[in-house]
Amino acid sequence: MLWMKWKMVVDSLRGRRRRMPCSLWFLLLFAAGGLVLFIHLRDLSEMVQHQGPGVKLGSTPRQSRETLSTQDSERSKSDNYQDHQAAEGILSSLIPPMQFPHFEESRQMATTGSREQDIGSLHVSKRQRKLLKTSPPISHTNNNVSVSSSSPSSSSSVSSSSASVSFSPDILQARRKLMKDVCAKYKSRISKTITGDHVKHLYVEDKHKLLYCQVPKAGCSNWKRTLIVLAGKARNAQSLQHDTVHYGQKLRTLNTFDHQGIMQRLETYTKIIFVREPLERIVSAYRDKFENPNNYYHNLFGKPIISKYRVNPSLAALKTGNGVTFKEFVRYLLDVHRPVGMDIHWEQMNQLCHPCLIDYDFIGKFENMEEESNFLLRLTGAPPNITLPSFKDRNPTDLRTSLQITQKYFSQVSQSEKQRVYDFYYMDYMMFNYSKPFKDLY
Repeated sequence: MLWMKWKMVVDSLRGRRRRMPCSLWFLLLFAAGGLVLFIHLRDLSEMVQHQGPGVKLGSTPRQSRETLSTQDSERSKSDNYQDHQAAEGILSSLIPPMQFPHFEESRQMATTGSREQDIGSLHVSKRQRKLLKTSPPISHTNNNVSVSSSSPSSSSSVSSSSASVSFSPDILQARRKLMKDVCAKYKSRISKTITGDHVKHLYVEDKHKLLYCQVPKAGCSNWKRTLIVLAGKARNAQSLQHDTVHYGQKLRTLNTFDHQGIMQRLETYTKIIFVREPLERIVSAYRDKFENPNNYYHNLFGKPIISKYRVNPSLAALKTGNGVTFKEFVRYLLDVHRPVGMDIHWEQMNQLCHPCLIDYDFIGKFENMEEESNFLLRLTGAPPNITLPSFKDRNPTDLRTSLQITQKYFSQVSQSEKQRVYDFYYMDYMMFNYSKPFKDLY
């Protein structure tokens, strides 16, 4: 009997134990549901408090992204406008003869949908061009020589008027620093391997340890005459005719040496480059090659240019290639599918001399050629009786191409074409501190 009572007590306790977990689980589930509801309501209130003016609750993810994208675009336009206004300040530059170009987005390029051909590893892409023109300008001060962006209103005064500023080592160092800054900012990812193709335009003068990169239409004929005299291969520069200078094999180019000879000279020789206002340079090239008798250029370039870009050309023009107009030349220059390739006389200067690979010791300006050349000759230990000649042996009766002549030629093309030519040479304008030659350029 006692055993039976004990069993009943035990069974009663077991039943309670089985029922207790069910009650406990019910309470736990109820509490969890309340907690979830509380968190949801709290998050919902926070969304209402922090929602943006263009984002509505219940909108699809696609609608929200589109609205935010529109807001970001408007905010970006506002920021760019503020940056543009800040860059409008006129900051003077002591570097003759040009000022640093004003950075501004080329809206004309965007509206016309124009395309530009990439030539070589240093040519800027469309995305890079947009970054170049919307980024803040590089500015620095070196020994009281300031380099900064110029205002558009002052950019049209692009001539040798600034050349009256006396050339000095401070100006030279500022030019070199500007070059390095531009290369570091926009060309830091290019390969640093120097090949023979990179140095094929560098002429070697071993006696005075000089390397000169020729830039056609920037005084290269007279500089090569000077190098020949320095090397002891001619008595004076005046006795050297044009064909002798360029085709007489009086000087070796750096790419004719082996790799060790190339690198040894690059490391120990004085490296020189003289540059010229880019649009003035190509007008000079056009006048020289197409407005004067020149069988080579008329046959190689004139015939295909006339054939592709002239409406109803005459048989005589197709046969001789004579009479290429400046407008036809510009159309050829801007054509992605040119009927004939580029030429050294109108190739970009940074493509000829690769200043982001080769650290030039002397960056001279054609606009102040005589003073800067003779300064360099004294600097390198050249005999005092040797100076840079200034005569013009090809087409001597033609006036030298000036800003006024450049403006006259570019008045023959449309605003869109003029803008695109400027964009084509934009990296040269940046690297060599030239400002916009015309007020109506972006």
